[in-house]
Amino acid sequence: MRGWCRPFILPLALLLGGCAASMVRSDVTVFQEWPADLRDKTFVFERTREQDDSLEYRNYENLVRAELLRLGFSEASTDRPTKLKVTFVYAIRGRDVRVIESVTPEPFWYGAPVYGHRWRGRGYYGPFYDPFWPVAPPTEFVDSSYQVFSRQLKVTIAQAPAGKKLFDVTVSSEGTNGVLASVMPYLVRSAFLDFPGTSGVPRRIELRMQ
Repeated sequence: MRGWCRPFILPLALLLGGCAASMVRSDVTVFQEWPADLRDKTFVFERTREQDDSLEYRNYENLVRAELLRLGFSEASTDRPTKLKVTFVYAIRGRDVRVIESVTPEPFWYGAPVYGHRWRGRGYYGPFYDPFWPVAPPTEFVDSSYQVFSRQLKVTIAQAPAGKKLFDVTVSSEGTNGVLASVMPYLVRSAFLDFPGTSGVPRRIELRMQ
């Protein structure tokens, strides 16, 4: 077991992204026509009936709200006219991935139980000098499977009440973490990084999970 374990672990770790467990990598695309002279940045969240009744949605809404407040927006009170309305949707989907990895046992561990090490008149020598040592150890195949999750967040800011879109961002991320609640803070942060951003230019953003 020890002979083929080490060659197998490294390729699989690379396949899974190395530090994928501690990094959230997202592809972010912004389309925006943000007015440079927009001073009144009061906003309100516009929810569907299902969102209004979802505790999960409200938790993510707090994350979006925190980013907007950090950027100088202010949430409108119920008795005050609103200039902007904010909507967002999110989704997560999983798929099974199968990997068949070819591995070659290390010569030392593969041959030692059969041939061992020999001692001759000139001293100790390893298996690579043994004429009976197999030239090409057999290749073994290891079959493994795991799940990859596609996570997406889409946030839109539009003028109220006209509904003209000013900012539209899509964040797409893939990884082995299927717990959306643990990944969402990083998707939201990626959505508003360098706000409002360059329109129509996809970016790859990497954030380390705390």
